Amino acid sequence: MFHLLLAVIYISFISLGLPDGLLGAAWPTMYSELGVPVSCAGVISMIICAGTILSSLMSDWLTHKLGPGKVTAISVAMTAIALFGFSFSNSFWMLCLWAIPYGLGAGSVDASLNNYVALHYASRHMSWLHCMWGIGASTGPYIIGFVLSGELHWSVGYQLVGIAQVILTAALFISLPIWKGSEKTDAVPESHPLSPSQVMKIPGAKEVMITFFCYCALEQTAALWSGSYLTLHAGLSEEDAASFASLFFLGMTVGRAASGFVTMKLNDTQMIRLGTGIIAVGILTLLLPMGQLGSMAGLLLVGLGCAPIYPCVIHSTPEHFGADKSQALIGIQMASAYVGTALMPPLFGLIANHISISLLGLYLLIILVIMALTHERMVRKCKRI
Repeated sequence: MFHLLLAVIYISFISLGLPDGLLGAAWPTMYSELGVPVSCAGVISMIICAGTILSSLMSDWLTHKLGPGKVTAISVAMTAIALFGFSFSNSFWMLCLWAIPYGLGAGSVDASLNNYVALHYASRHMSWLHCMWGIGASTGPYIIGFVLSGELHWSVGYQLVGIAQVILTAALFISLPIWKGSEKTDAVPESHPLSPSQVMKIPGAKEVMITFFCYCALEQTAALWSGSYLTLHAGLSEEDAASFASLFFLGMTVGRAASGFVTMKLNDTQMIRLGTGIIAVGILTLLLPMGQLGSMAGLLLVGLGCAPIYPCVIHSTPEHFGADKSQALIGIQMASAYVGTALMPPLFGLIANHISISLLGLYLLIILVIMALTHERMVRKCKRI
């Protein structure tokens, strides 16, 4: 039964990634049809992000109240409803309305599932699960592209992913007895929900929040601006830059698949340090005058270095802070991550617009140094406890 539940969680992570790339892929077709500026995608993204932050902060209370199985099933159901809402929307305000359950459904399930895996499974599974998320995230845009190439309406893509989420929702509700059976055999100490203010008083909590903020800021900035960097700084054509920008995601996906095996030899803290070192080499490659190949190699290395950090920071949370506090800490970490995702890539956009996009490497380096220092400080604080 335990292995059957793990299979359900693997499928859940693929499904979690599916909706994430839909808006970006479909928006070039959507905004002209809706009669709004192209920049309005940022409004929808911010609403989704706000809902995700709110539900991440509520994940500790929700998981204590309902259990991880029900939280996962209800959250995926909310996402499915939101996807169908998107597909039937014919105005911008309707998209904004459906973005609310879209975001609320994402945060709590992300935090709840990550905590469950951190408590019950080895670190390799956390890396492989996030590799599955990457497969889902890259499949979503492919579905939109397939639909549009067949001269179908963009809404069909949302409906197809919505159908997949409905099927997963049904499977999750059917699997609830397995979740309940695993909860009865849990060796996790009994705990109570913690408020954000209580979590902030835990030694090392502020540091792990900053670590997660910086990591997601670095990952999302590199992901968003890699294509523009290759075009405007490295001199690639727009078509080539669009293709080679995927090197970052390729490095991260392959890296997470490989990290699962490396975690059998190294612990989570060592994996995070290894990833940080690889990112540093990648950024150095970007900063040196090595031409187009150097820029592409640098992005690949940054993606490869990013691979182990997110899953290993989450998996190490019960070890650093205790199993009874891990759900609250992971919820706070997720909220902090989404704040970094929302704020830092647009900030670099302003820098690129008013100064130069060639500063991408320096921007990533500053974030990396802060992340590395705060993570080491968190490790030292938790060791003293």
